Amino acid sequence: MPDGPRLLQQERCQASLSSIAAARAPSSAPTKPQQYAPRPATARPSAPAPAVRFSDDTARLQKMHAVRNSAVGLQIKAVIELLYRTRKALTAKQINDATYVDIAGNSAVFESLRNNPKVHFDGRCLFSYKPTHGVTGKDELLALIRRFCDGITVKEVEDAYPSVLDDLQALKSSGDIYLLSGEQDIVFPNDPRSRLELDIELKKLFYEIKLPKDMLDIEKDLRRNGEKPVTDTAKRRAAARIFGKPSKPKKSRKKQRGLTSRTRITNVHLPGLFDLPMDTKDFI
Repeated sequence: MPDGPRLLQQERCQASLSSIAAARAPSSAPTKPQQYAPRPATARPSAPAPAVRFSDDTARLQKMHAVRNSAVGLQIKAVIELLYRTRKALTAKQINDATYVDIAGNSAVFESLRNNPKVHFDGRCLFSYKPTHGVTGKDELLALIRRFCDGITVKEVEDAYPSVLDDLQALKSSGDIYLLSGEQDIVFPNDPRSRLELDIELKKLFYEIKLPKDMLDIEKDLRRNGEKPVTDTAKRRAAARIFGKPSKPKKSRKKQRGLTSRTRITNVHLPGLFDLPMDTKDFI
């Protein structure tokens, strides 16, 4: 082999051995210890809201089940009370959220509400309370009363709007109406055109007329003027002299009886059907 190529091969081998020895020899330069920078503190993620379990929602589900399995009349009552209280037009979903009455899923409830005289249904999706007379304020109330010259009962107007009773008292205080109390409170209009001013002399003549104090004299005056008296005082007094004055029968006081162990209770499955407000019981 020529000397040139041999020398080149020896140099390459020497260079390879030197690089291997240098790789195996420990490094004389001191190694700097690795420093770790502290990690920045990160905010802990907020704990997720606990999932609603069936046991947490049992009361609501039990009430929903009880309402939807109750009698149709009881469900109608709950809806009418809601409509009367809110005086708003509500959808079936809003009624369901407030009362758990499923109108969309119960055809019997829907038909009863649609045909109920106390419920207005717009034909699409809205239900609202329907009062006996559709007045919304004091002026409309006064105009309604003036159309009833023979009077109108308070019961017919008390469900018109929430403050109707206060407006009746205000109209009475202002002299626009007469409010007469009795078995049924009746409202009469006080038409200003019917107010007449009487002459003082006429009033004086009226108060100067003296009525007889004895019923016998009153009955004689009635007969003299062609009127038949309802009472017969002479006959009643003659009977009293013979048989004595009849004693008035004592009114027996009925003892109010509460619920006892012997009381027979019916319709226990309809506990809420007998405390209806106003007259809604007549329309269920």
